[in-house]
Amino acid sequence: MNQLEVIKQNVIKCTKCDLCKTRTNSVPGKGNFQSDVIFVGEAPGRNEDKNGEPFVGAAGKKLSAALEGAGISREEVYITNVVKCRPPNNRVPNTKERDTCKKYLKEEISIIKPKIICVLGNTAFNSILGGSEITKFRGKLVRKDSQLYFLTIHPAATIYNQELISTLNEDIVKLFDLIRELKNNKTVSIDIEYSS
Repeated sequence: MNQLEVIKQNVIKCTKCDLCKTRTNSVPGKGNFQSDVIFVGEAPGRNEDKNGEPFVGAAGKKLSAALEGAGISREEVYITNVVKCRPPNNRVPNTKERDTCKKYLKEEISIIKPKIICVLGNTAFNSILGGSEITKFRGKLVRKDSQLYFLTIHPAATIYNQELISTLNEDIVKLFDLIRELKNNKTVSIDIEYSS
């Protein structure tokens, strides 16, 4: 059993916080464990909770469409969330829930070793980098502890605001342009440096 499969099994049977009492299924990350990028969202929604897979609902369709627009299939990337179980009524996961789940995300990252972690939306931005106001920082490349992060809006935001679809699409194209440059050993310019 590979290391990601071990994490997946640990996530499936996790009872470390109260979300285990209200979930239908926990939602481990899914995708290519050799991916150059990990997409990290906030937490599972209703469809994800039902299916036990990340980004399979309306927001997932928006993400898939943005990837396709950049010439990338979902099978090429790894997709996960900060919190692996759906909070009741789709509320934002609280600090305790995020802190309890952090270990799983850290393990996913250490196994996959992505060139870039794509942070989707405000909650993930706050959880991973302590940031807020993703709309001000979207499209930016950030470095913290020698790991690169790319910031963009959560695909769910495009459901409520159609104008954001082009924003998400542009950001995903930019993300994969940056990855290509990194693969060709080109220097990319960092917009924000975080110190620990």
